[in-house]
Parts: sequence; C-alpha cells; structure tokens
Amino acid sequence: IKKKRFTFQRAVGGNNHHCCVPLCTAGGRFNTTLSFHSFPKELNLRAQWLVKIRREGFTPTTNSRVCSRHFEKEEIVISSSGKRCLRPKAVPSLFGWNNYTKKPQRPGVWERRPRAIQALERAPEDDSTVDMVTEMKDHDYTASSFIVVDRMKFENMSRQIEELTRQLESHHLERFGLQRFATSPDDFRYYTRFPSYEHFMAFWNLIQEATSRIVRVTSGQKNLSTSTSTKLLPIDELFLFLNYLSTGCTQRELAHKFYIHRATVSRIVVTWSNFLYTLLGSLSIWMTSGSVRANCPTDFHGTYENTQVILDCTEMRCQTPTSLLLQSEVFSTYKSHCTFKALIGMSPHGALTFVSALFEGSISDKEIFRHSGITSLLTPDMEVMVDKGFLIDELVSGKVHRPAFMSKQDQMSEVDVLKTQAIARLRVHVERLIRRVKENKLFDTVIPLSICGNINQLFTVACLLTNYQSGPLVKKWMV
Repeated sequence: IKKKRFTFQRAVGGNNHHCCVPLCTAGGRFNTTLSFHSFPKELNLRAQWLVKIRREGFTPTTNSRVCSRHFEKEEIVISSSGKRCLRPKAVPSLFGWNNYTKKPQRPGVWERRPRAIQALERAPEDDSTVDMVTEMKDHDYTASSFIVVDRMKFENMSRQIEELTRQLESHHLERFGLQRFATSPDDFRYYTRFPSYEHFMAFWNLIQEATSRIVRVTSGQKNLSTSTSTKLLPIDELFLFLNYLSTGCTQRELAHKFYIHRATVSRIVVTWSNFLYTLLGSLSIWMTSGSVRANCPTDFHGTYENTQVILDCTEMRCQTPTSLLLQSEVFSTYKSHCTFKALIGMSPHGALTFVSALFEGSISDKEIFRHSGITSLLTPDMEVMVDKGFLIDELVSGKVHRPAFMSKQDQMSEVDVLKTQAIARLRVHVERLIRRVKENKLFDTVIPLSICGNINQLFTVACLLTNYQSGPLVKKWMV
C-alpha cells in the first residue's frame, strides 16, 4: 500500500517574511492571517522595540519584521487599501515568555490602602461606631475624605511649624558676598582691606570699564580667553580675589564659600592678579620732585625737605623647596628661613611710589637696589632716605640720608646720635607702609610654592592697592 504524501501549498497572498522575535516561528509563506511589520525609523521608538523583543546582539535591517501576534488588537488598524497597519507609537508587548498576555496594572495606593469607612465597618460594633458609620454614609462628601487624626499630635506639630517659621525668618542669612558685609565696615575691611563698602565701590567704578576687556586664564593656565567663564559677576570675582589676599585662606575654603569649584577659584585668582598687575601697573606712581616737595609734611622741612623717596626692604617667608640649590638661593640668614625679598619706596607724605620685583632671600639690600631699576628714576636733585644696610652712595648721584655707623668708635658722637634719631623718626613710616601691605595675610604667613609662579603679580597688586585702600599714615597729614 502506497503512503499518501502531503504537500503544503503556498497561501494565496502570502509572503516570505519571518518574525524576528525569539521563540516565535511565525512566517508569512503559508499564513495570511498574520501581518508582518518592519521596525520604525524613529530612533526612540525603535529602541523601545529592541528592548521589548529581548534579542541580544541584534541589529534590525530593512527586511526584519515583527508579526502581529505581538501587538494588541487595538494597535492594529486596517487602512483604506485593506492593508493592516500599526497605530503610531505602537510597541510590541505580547510574547511567549508572558503567555501573550499583558501584566495587569497594579492598583494605586488609594485602592490598596483600606479607607476609614472600611476600618470602621470591620471594627466591633457599638453605639458610637454605628452612629459614626451611619453619619458618614449619609454624607457622601465626607466618605472620600475622612481621616482619623490624633488631635493633640496635630496641634503640637502645628505649633512647632509656626515656631520654626518664625526662627527661619528672624535668622535668615544671606549668601557669602558683598551685600552680606556692606553694612559692617569692620567685616568689610577684614575681607577686602578697604575701609568700607563705599570706598570699595569707588575703586570699582574706576576699573569697571576695563573689566570688559579682561583676559581670562582657562584650564591649565595656558589658554587665554576673553569670555566670562564663571557664574560669578566680575565684581564678585574681585571680592573673591581681595578675600584671597586679605585673609590668606586656601582656595578650597573660597570654593566652599562661593559655591564654585576649587580650580575655578585658582583661575579667578590668576586672572585678576594679571589684570590688576597690568591695569594698576600702567599708571605711573613715581612722583616728580616738584610734586613731592609740594606735599612734603612739615616734619621733613629743613634738612630733609628734598627727600624724594624713603626706601626699605621687606622679606616674606616661603615654603622650603626640595632642591638644595634653590634652598641656598632663597635662604635668608637674617630670617633663618627661606624668603622672598622686595624693595618698597614711599614718598615723604606716605604714598607708595615704588615697588620692585621679588628677589631671592639671600640677596643683599644693595644688590636689590642695583637691580630694581630705581636708579634710572633718581636725578641729582633727589635725596634718598635708607636704612644702614643700604651702602648705595656710589649708585646714586644725589644725597643719601642714612643712620650713622659706630665704626671703630667706642661711642657715637652727639651729632650722629641726633641724626640717627631724626632719620629713624622719619623712616619709621615706610615700615608702617610695609605693615599695611602685610595686613594681607597671604604675605604674613608661609607662602606655598604652588603659587610661586604668580606671587610677583600678587605682591605688586597688594602694594599698589594700598594707595586706594587706606588713608594717610599720619592723621595730621590729611588734607
């Protein structure tokens, strides 16, 4: 007996598409009841399809299809031409691993949590409970909003909220910045060295126009940019820079105070030190001999009325470098520490008229005077007042006022004693000027080597700012 042989005939209207979903064997060659849909072109929707079908390492092509078994009936519509299409934003959700059913939506918190009426109905019945339930059922507006609350606890919490609200209003603190200290001259002077907010704003009005052309140091302190790269206003950046000089706090502390990154603080400090170094340094602070004589105090009249400048050196301690060669260069035998050294000049009436670059601590006062560049500013009619260490008579053409030396004498003569006292009484003002500069705590402590690349600009700016921050050294000199 011959066995009958069955053959599958291709369905009329069939196609060669196959479903790309794992565990699905549907094909369109012998099946016309299913429709096969290509992946959407929209990237977000295509990504949702790939997540739903769970096929790892699969990249759909133009021939990839998903059959209609994986879509809900409502997502498939028939077009005017009789072709089955998907609704916009349709996503496959029926698969073999969920038995081609959609997971029922979880009820919300309101449906899951028993209501007060249900709790009262389950509670043992007594007269008060029955009356409460009856009243709640008679008034529909209370049935959906009834909540059992401890009255005493509610009143206590309300009083605490009112008390905390009053405390918050009375102890409201502003953010760290100019406006916070504008009404406190003592605090404002501590953070900026300006005597008041009004003095600071007067200085800001002088430089505000130039800040539009400020050149900023970006990351790495190598690239330069003219754009504003921080969220702080220029006036707030200036306040940050003055705070850095005046308090000597670390850049990390300033970052916490101004809510910015520490690297941003570093870039602001370098940017403003270079900007003020260029801006204030472009103004000539050296005065002519006629201007100095016109403003010379009465204390200098007589022997010292032609004094053009009072000079003195100052030293600032720095961190000890690891290199022995650098240690030998910056070590000062006078301070017994590694230091930077600078020459500062003051006119007789108290204005700072000269500041040199910083030198290593091992250099002598005479060598600083030689290399500072002040010799080119002095003329024969200008007299100089210095301390004992400045043996500069051969370097200047004018007269030098210097305290007398003992030499080999057992006792100084009466003339030398009076001369020394007179010079010391007048020369002490340059030390007071240096003290003003070192009121900026950055220079009154050990300077870290991390800022040595910019320390010359920082020191020069601090010196130049003393002409704007403070009044006369002696009250009777005030005009």
